[in-house]
This record gives sequence, C-alpha cells and structure tokens, in this order.
Amino acid sequence: MNTQQLPSILLIDDEAHSLAAMRMALEDDFECLTASNAAEGWQLMEEHFVEVIFCDQRMPGKSGVEFLTEVRDRWPETIRIIITGYTDSNDMIAAINDAGIYQFVTKPWHPDQLLMAARNATQLFELSRDHDRMALEMRYLSTQAESQVEQRRKALREGLGFENVLRAPNSPMNAVVTQARQYASFDVPVLIQGEAGTGKTMLARAMHYTSLRSDKPFHELNCAGLSDELLEIELFGAKRGALPGQPSNRIGLFQKADRGTLFLNGIDTLSPRMQLALLRVVTEGAFQPVGGHETLTSSLRLMTGSHRDLKAQVADGQFRSDLFYALSVAEISVPPLRARRGDVSVLARNILFDAASAHGKPVQGLSDAALEFLENYDWPGNLKELANEVTRLLIFAQDRILGPELISRHILQAPPGEDGADRTAEAVMTGTGPLKDRIELIEMRILRETLTRLRWNKSRAAAELGLSRVGLRAKLDRYGITPHSQTEDQNEEE
Repeated sequence: MNTQQLPSILLIDDEAHSLAAMRMALEDDFECLTASNAAEGWQLMEEHFVEVIFCDQRMPGKSGVEFLTEVRDRWPETIRIIITGYTDSNDMIAAINDAGIYQFVTKPWHPDQLLMAARNATQLFELSRDHDRMALEMRYLSTQAESQVEQRRKALREGLGFENVLRAPNSPMNAVVTQARQYASFDVPVLIQGEAGTGKTMLARAMHYTSLRSDKPFHELNCAGLSDELLEIELFGAKRGALPGQPSNRIGLFQKADRGTLFLNGIDTLSPRMQLALLRVVTEGAFQPVGGHETLTSSLRLMTGSHRDLKAQVADGQFRSDLFYALSVAEISVPPLRARRGDVSVLARNILFDAASAHGKPVQGLSDAALEFLENYDWPGNLKELANEVTRLLIFAQDRILGPELISRHILQAPPGEDGADRTAEAVMTGTGPLKDRIELIEMRILRETLTRLRWNKSRAAAELGLSRVGLRAKLDRYGITPHSQTEDQNEEE
C-alpha cells in the first residue's frame, strides 16, 4: 500500500455540482479540500498546508482574483489558478498583475485538462520550494564558508600575531610589543633594529598578521652574506634566459609580496649598489627584473631589520641617509636576551615543550636550579642559542624534570650576579686585575660547573678535580659555593 502523502489542493466554487465535479476529477491523485466561498477557503488555508488553489472567478462576496490576491500576500508560495467562464483580456491582465495567477482554466473544462493543470501546478510548487531551499542552503554555505575562512584567518593571525612573542609580565618586551601594535595598523615602512637572534623576524610577522594586509602574503629574506647578484635575483626576479639553465621567468620577492609584506633582515650589510636599488623600490615602488627592460611595480609594505645601529652607519658614511630615512618612518629597537632575564624561563619552557612534542619525547619541565643557570647566562646568540641549548638538554635528558647537570659547561661556569658581567672564561683571560683574583675566579667557576654536572656528589667531584674531600669542602666554604636548589645527591658519601 502506498503511504506517501498526496499533494493538497484547495477547490473553491459557489456551485456545488462544479465543486463535486472538480473533486471527482482530482481526488485519485490529490488530497482535495473544498470551499463554497472565499471565507471558507481562507479558513482552510489557515488550518492546512495547501500547495495549489483552484478558485472560481465569479463568486458572491469576494471574487476569485480578490481572494487570490490576499492569498498571495499571506502564502506567496501557493500556486494560484483561476477558473472562469469569461475570457476578457483585461480581466486576465488584472488577475496576473494583482493575484499572480499561474494559469486560467476556462469553463467548460475537461477532467483531463483539469488533472494536467493540477499536476503541473504541484510540480511547479515542488520546484519552487526546492529552489528556495537550495538558495537558502547556498546562502548558508556561502556564509559558513566566509565564516570558516575568517576563522582560519583569525587563527592564523592569533597563531602568528603578538601572542607568539613570549615574554614575562614585567618584560622590557612589553613596551616593544605595545609600540609594534601601534605601527602595525599604519601602512608605513618599519625599521626593526636589534642583535642577531633577538626575534626581529617574529616581530615583523606579528605586525603583518595584525595589519590590514593580514590576508595577503608575508615574505622574508636575510640579506646578510648574500652577493649583490644573488640578492638581485631573489628580490627583482629574472627574465627567461638571463641565467644559465633557466627555462622560464623567475618571480622575485618584490613581485610575490605585492599587496602583502616583505621583511628584509640584515640590510646593514647591503652594498652601496643594492642600497640605491632598494631606494628606488621604497620611493617609487618600481624595479626591473634581471635581464629585463620593462619596469614592474609593487604595492608591498616593506619592513627591514638591522643587526647594527643604522644611524651610526649613516654617520660613518656606510649607509645612505636618504634610504635610512625612507625605511625608518617607524623605528623599533628589540633588546637582547641578556636584557630580558625574566623572559628566559618563559622562553625556555616553551622551547622545551615544542621540541618535546616535535621529537616525541615527553617531559614535565625544567628544574628551578636549571632555570636559574639559564637565566644567569648572557646568551650572546640570543634566542637561537637558547633554543639550541634547550634542545640539547632534551636530547640527553633521562628524567621528566630536566636538571642543571645537563647544561653546557660554559653556562654552568657563569657566576651569579645581577648584571651578569664576565660570563665566559675568555673574558677573565683577556681582562685586567691581579693574577690571584683572576685565577680564583676561574677556579670558582670550575668548581661550580663540576659539582652541578655531577649533581653535587662531592666524592665524585673531589676525585675528578684531584682534591681531597677536606680540600674540596674548604674551597666551597672559601668561595661561598652552595647548591642552587635541592640537588645534592641523597647517596652522597659524607
């Protein structure tokens, strides 16, 4: 038995025999509702879901066109058909305009004609509903796609934005980030100065992803150590045939970064020739590919980084003053890691957990003693040196908590102090002062490093250093060397 619900049709006619005839012609294929006037028809529309209306034009009270006009306003999706014994063209035009009539059925009608009209009308109703549903779905999917793209962009901005510049609550980097945030939304060149490895590229990337160009590409290049010829190819690109073995055009970074951001680090190393070429790009936005004669333009935002003080280089005649002022509309100075001692713990933990995840070696963190040694060191290599050291600690770690015994010897030998001066043995060797004091300073560093590396096992330390236990203890008391935390071996022989 077919349990599928039949399409519903409303039949309205004030003549009972006409109403019965219409029902007889359609009831096998449709669920028929009948009414003798517009008021009854309106009541049935309120109570039932109606797909098609067959309505007589000439009825007491409201005419068919008047009734269907009201239906059109309330239920616009219902297909409306007029049955009339008159074919006046003016009436037809008025019906089409006022009531949105789909079809006229003239009297006398044939049952097959009525059945065909009903089938076509219900098909049109279904097609119209499918179209509306698909249009709604397309609008939803379009909105959802736009929302997903925006969410991805937001996640990208958050993942590469200023939240990625890790620092302690009272870090000197806070002022730097505040300044960079201000500059980020202004489409002007930015000069970022700081020692190598201080995170200039990370800061430039964060500025890009919080700027109005965040949905455009970000490119970066370190100019240090590159020849002029290689720099020209990387920046300007090259035409086909300009280089040996080059079968096609090569697109340079100035073109790739169009409408986006290009960060050039190490511009303090640029030759006078490349400084002049860069000046043209900054002032005119124009350049020529290697081997080409046409002039290309780019609307990129240029950020630059310098490892040295460019003002000093301008004063010495090593850097063009006009290029310096063109690049330094906004200036940011990034402090070295030795000036951010409070940040070392935050950075070291983050580097450790990232490395542990990348290498699949679970750890729980660094001990307080290990962090104390790391914070006490100068880090001349800045963030890169810290990352190398923490990765090395992870490689050799046997416990979930990484202790100071794993730290490199030159870091362990760094003496504690607020300013952290003379961190290396080389500084002592080349320094000044009485020989006795310099020798004692080296001896103190060796003692601290050896005991830390051996987890404060004094028996092993005395044996390695060729001292008696009494002699070792005397030296520790003399220099005031004590464990940084509870690192003394519980099995130490006393």
